[in-house]
Amino acid sequence: MKVEIDISELKVGHYVVKIAKQLGNFNLATAGHIKSEKVINNIKSKQVLSVLIDESKTINTSSANDPKTKISAEVKQAKAIFDESKNIQKSLFSQALSGADLDLTPVIGVCNKSIDAIFNNPDSLACIVNIREKDEYLLEHSVAVSVYITLFARYLKLDRDIIEQLSIGAFLHDIGKTMISDEILNKPGKLTDKEFIVMKTHANHSIDIIKKIPDVSALSLEVAALHHERLDGTGYPFQVKGKKISRYGRMISICDIFDALTATRVYKKGFSHPKAFTILRDLAQKNHLDAELVDLFIRCIGVFPIGSLVQLASNKLAMIEERNEKNPTKPKVRSFYSVTVNEFVDTEDINLEETEDFIKKGVCADEFDLDMNKIIEMLMMDG
Repeated sequence: MKVEIDISELKVGHYVVKIAKQLGNFNLATAGHIKSEKVINNIKSKQVLSVLIDESKTINTSSANDPKTKISAEVKQAKAIFDESKNIQKSLFSQALSGADLDLTPVIGVCNKSIDAIFNNPDSLACIVNIREKDEYLLEHSVAVSVYITLFARYLKLDRDIIEQLSIGAFLHDIGKTMISDEILNKPGKLTDKEFIVMKTHANHSIDIIKKIPDVSALSLEVAALHHERLDGTGYPFQVKGKKISRYGRMISICDIFDALTATRVYKKGFSHPKAFTILRDLAQKNHLDAELVDLFIRCIGVFPIGSLVQLASNKLAMIEERNEKNPTKPKVRSFYSVTVNEFVDTEDINLEETEDFIKKGVCADEFDLDMNKIIEMLMMDG
């Protein structure tokens, strides 16, 4: 519930949505939690009289300075945004199937929530996109690609307005798949040549549908239109080649492929992040993808992204909790499962810079018949 409070009532742990009343012209960079008294004093110094807070996101002040509490709250918020995004995506698909005009308003709203969350803590949504339902790939894929391009654009320090348009375009990029039959769309095996020709038309359908949306920007349409084009001209639907593919078009193709590689579906297990990065680099060498942008994307996501799973030399599975920018192969992790005995064990926070243990490889939950949703829930409850 959002309520307006006097600046004198503002506490550490409150989630500030925006400035309500003020004597000056101060603007928040982004919505987020108040993390210290210093932040409160800074806001007061800007002649702010009252602020709008979201009470449902308030962190208990007794634990507000605990990093784990902050992370847990931000991950819960990110999951709520992801779930809301899926519901909006489902509504859009229904509108497209019925031939109705698509309403862009909820898309703009939820994309801005994602952008705010990513600016506040880029790792929270990056973690959530690892929690997927096998039978909801179509809904979740577009949401995840929107998250990835937002993360990427922020990493590249693009303007907020540009990021919003990229996020919206990615959110809509696969809307044309509503025009493809389920037999082809969800076929577990390899598509025949004829089926693949039909499948490729989804890009044309997406362009046609997005063009009809009132007030959609040219940039949002551009990234959606270019997501399957390749630098060597072998992409579709228009075989756009080389420099004719904008930087934004090159960005979304990387995000689109990465999510398709790492997502687990009913009939296909996702690749680990390191394996997916290897495939992206291979595609760049073949001049399908922009090699420079691929390397930047990998740095953005991280060799071992927050929320991804790894197998340690001690034969334990662990989740990446915190990156190590100086030594990316030695992040902070939380172990929770023994591969030796194939069962859950007491969780342990491990800083790999302070131990002889090390990461053997990146893994997926499916490799050990584990449910990523349950793993996340367990680790959040524990931490």
